[in-house]
Amino acid sequence: MQDMDRRSMLGLGVAASTFLFPETSIAQAPAGKEFAPGVRQVDLGESPSLIPAYKTVRMRDIVISPGASTPERDMMNDMLCHITEGELAVVQNKKEFVVKKGGVWTCAKGVNTEGTSNKSNAVAIMRIIDLLS
Repeated sequence: MQDMDRRSMLGLGVAASTFLFPETSIAQAPAGKEFAPGVRQVDLGESPSLIPAYKTVRMRDIVISPGASTPERDMMNDMLCHITEGELAVVQNKKEFVVKKGGVWTCAKGVNTEGTSNKSNAVAIMRIIDLLS
């Protein structure tokens, strides 16, 4: 066998760890799905609703990178929104307001349009509870 220096030994160790511990040696893709550049949706759960007006409730996080935004669009269902991290500029029915960590607001199906923009230097997370008929 040939003499091994430190670099060769390190390389052999890294190669071996790939086979012995594959889950830690391969970078994992972030959870959720990207639906706009810098914007990911992570589905958290869904359940039947006990609220008479709604059949189902669903919870999801929208993770918005600095500088990213979601387009203004009609609300497809009633929902509650909460900022769990960072802050977002929200445009609702053509009026803009800033929501900081801990802030809560609502959206109504057929009444609201809404878009968001992360104008800060930190990731923002908007947690949404969808109220589905």
